[in-house]
Amino acid sequence: MRSSHAAPPAEKASRLGEVLDFMKLLWAVDHGLQSTSKRMEAKMGVTGPQRLVIRIVGRYPGISAGQLAEIMQLHPSTLTGVLKRLQERGIIERRADPKDGRRALLGLTPRGRELDSLRTGTVEAAVRQALKAMPRRKLEAAQDVLAAVAGALQPQPADE
Repeated sequence: MRSSHAAPPAEKASRLGEVLDFMKLLWAVDHGLQSTSKRMEAKMGVTGPQRLVIRIVGRYPGISAGQLAEIMQLHPSTLTGVLKRLQERGIIERRADPKDGRRALLGLTPRGRELDSLRTGTVEAAVRQALKAMPRRKLEAAQDVLAAVAGALQPQPADE
């Protein structure tokens, strides 16, 4: 007995239409980011987002939490928990801004500097490997598309 809702043939299942096919790729990237982040945490003791914080603070010592949140395109309250965990583990340090005591500046501790290097098995290494094979024009086009999707996913005034 055949069901009227049989699974589509494999060749048709892969062609869901432009939007759904693109969304499949986005979900695959998201899944890859999540699973690599978990492996990083098990191996290195930091997640993908924590490592991104380490890499940015390593590049910009003395960056404020607000500037870091802007670079990472996160709400500052979302970043607060990540910074707190990294500080508690002795990876980053906060010091008062000499020009504005209400503002904290971020830096890496010696332990943080150990983690601030190119490493295999990281999200960064996987992205670096993939980008190395891409011609510049394709990379720029992909960045444009991803920026447009990221912008479209931001809450709109009517949504709030």
